[in-house]
Amino acid sequence: MLRDRQRRVLWTVLGINAVLFVVEFGVGWWARSTALLADSLDMLGDAFVYAFSLWVLYRGTQWRARAALSKGVVQLVFGLIVLGQAVWRAVEGTPPVADAMALMGLVALAGNTLAFALLWRHRSDDINMTSTWLCSRNDLIANAAVLAAAAAVWQLDSVWPDVIVGVAIAALFLRTARDVIRDARSELAEAGEEVTHLTV
Repeated sequence: MLRDRQRRVLWTVLGINAVLFVVEFGVGWWARSTALLADSLDMLGDAFVYAFSLWVLYRGTQWRARAALSKGVVQLVFGLIVLGQAVWRAVEGTPPVADAMALMGLVALAGNTLAFALLWRHRSDDINMTSTWLCSRNDLIANAAVLAAAAAVWQLDSVWPDVIVGVAIAALFLRTARDVIRDARSELAEAGEEVTHLTV
């Protein structure tokens, strides 16, 4: 049954993202890396996303659209948090530990590649699974950016590559939040439910 297959995949990717969030946040804090902290918050946001997706899996279209709207709001909030963190790191000015960034980036990339592969076959099932797959795709982009930032920090001994990538990840959060909120509002409107807030 489709819903049962979706449930198994969502539980698996939820576990992957929860573990990666804990590890990457700790490493990012120790290494003073905005990019790693941003990526770890992305993991946490995704864990919430997958939990929302599991909650509405056996519910109707309106519930799935409401969950997608909630996911968009979560990503919007995290994007703003990361922007604030990037500003603080830029002012503070100490370069992060490039080796730790690179190692953690590789671990996160491996975990997210597995999650992406698991979600691939369900990416067009419905708005709930589409928004979930978009989060996984964004993870891969963010992981690649973290690795590029680590290389640049190591080469230049500068905080700026890390800050720039952190801001770029935040921009990705905000763009995805806009798209998911727009699509969810559209689906709710088609279902006859008025949404009078969260215009992005």
